[in-house]
Amino acid sequence: MPFESYHCLNICVLPPPAMPLRVHDTRRRGKVDFTTMNPGIVNMYVCGVTVYDLCHLGHARCYLSFDLIHRWLEKSGYDVNYVQNFTDIDDKIINRANETGQDWRELVDNNIATYYRDMDALNILRADSYPRCTEYVDDMIRITEDLIEKGNAYSSDDGVYFSVESAPEKYGQLTGQNIDAVRSGAGGRVERTGSGKRDHKDFALWKKAKPGEPTWDSPWGPGRPGWHIECTAMSMDAFGTQFDIHGGGHDLLFPHHEAEIFQGECHTGCSPVVHHWLHNGFVNIDGEKMSKSLGNFWTIKEILEKVDPLVLRFSLINAHYRSPIDMNEQLLKDAEKNHSRLVAVYKAALELVGVNCPPLPEGDITSQVPLVKSLGLLEKMAQGFAIAMDDDFNSREACAKVLGAIREMSKMLGSLEGDDLGAYAQHCVEWLEDTADSVLGVLPTREQTLAEPEDDPRRAEIADKVEALLTKRNEARAAKDWSAADAIRDELAALGVVVTDTAEGPIWDLV
Repeated sequence: MPFESYHCLNICVLPPPAMPLRVHDTRRRGKVDFTTMNPGIVNMYVCGVTVYDLCHLGHARCYLSFDLIHRWLEKSGYDVNYVQNFTDIDDKIINRANETGQDWRELVDNNIATYYRDMDALNILRADSYPRCTEYVDDMIRITEDLIEKGNAYSSDDGVYFSVESAPEKYGQLTGQNIDAVRSGAGGRVERTGSGKRDHKDFALWKKAKPGEPTWDSPWGPGRPGWHIECTAMSMDAFGTQFDIHGGGHDLLFPHHEAEIFQGECHTGCSPVVHHWLHNGFVNIDGEKMSKSLGNFWTIKEILEKVDPLVLRFSLINAHYRSPIDMNEQLLKDAEKNHSRLVAVYKAALELVGVNCPPLPEGDITSQVPLVKSLGLLEKMAQGFAIAMDDDFNSREACAKVLGAIREMSKMLGSLEGDDLGAYAQHCVEWLEDTADSVLGVLPTREQTLAEPEDDPRRAEIADKVEALLTKRNEARAAKDWSAADAIRDELAALGVVVTDTAEGPIWDLV
């Protein structure tokens, strides 16, 4: 695919792809070359939230993962049609509305509004559309009727169920579970299921009305749709019988996504309905699964009261999207430190950009000329960034390239002079906006970066001490006493100070 750059002023920082984009396809259980059904177009559906409560850290992980995927696909030249639903009718919604005495529609609308607030704060690009389940009930009824007609579903006293035994070859396509093993181990049990359910493996397509619940008319009487059929109806309305990517959290693999395979493929006769299945990893808190009962449940609202949204974003994308993350205070502190360094270098570069910048020489990492060598190093890091993202969206490695680049930028911004400094600063701005901004989404805007910071009382308290330490550090560096300079750097870090070296001298800020 052709490669496009969003932020380049004079140059394209990121190189054209040297290798095909590869993704880990859950269905095929490994990395495969990414292909699309229509050249240059990606149709992507991601399961959205059930809007009965505030969004939590697990939701942040999921939608940041697919935001990263969305950004890289567009950066790589694809036209991405991104659909993410809201589950706006469900047992949890009904129960929560009953608990609070709130109308279920009001509950849904309020939680959708807070969803947008949280995602916007995390700099997550909006999907192209956000369908609500309740808008597609007629489609769900039509699909269910078709499945009954084909012998894949049956009506009962309490609803309509999909018969897994009608398509046993499709069982375990995502999980690898063996249906014969399930058969022998289950013994045909149907306990704790609806009274009309024939087999414990079957799942509900339609639930008949219960007292006090919202209902819709259907050929099987008043009721409401089952959970799994909702995403099948909405994704097919958006994309037709087949589409490129279906995504969601690892917790949706079974039964939700496997149920979608049963429904979609039996209804359409197409296999596969989904070309690539992508799933993000879990978030643990201090080594344990996040749980309200354990008291380690973090809503996005709660965590953003203590942590800058872009710091939280940085902490979550500084890991491969498929890997589990152990969220803890140290992880957030490390993210805050690294993010502060990134913003400090970006700010320094913005302030040093020249008015009339001469063309920069070609980079060469073997050169003895510092500027030429530095440009070569940045080019190599940009290549590494692109290679990492093309390798199943490896943002962990991509973040490492960005952090390596800012170390190089900080050194050179502190040593260059004149027109070379202005031109190099512009190159740094372009490099960071092309990677850390348009792809990783962790940079504030130029306006936010250059805005005068609000007075921090801590700054006044330690200003004299910091300035004295910086003077000693300069003296140690001038004397090439690197051990002393490193010791002072560590002392500054312990004070929560981040230092950026510039041609005008070091500047410092609080982490």
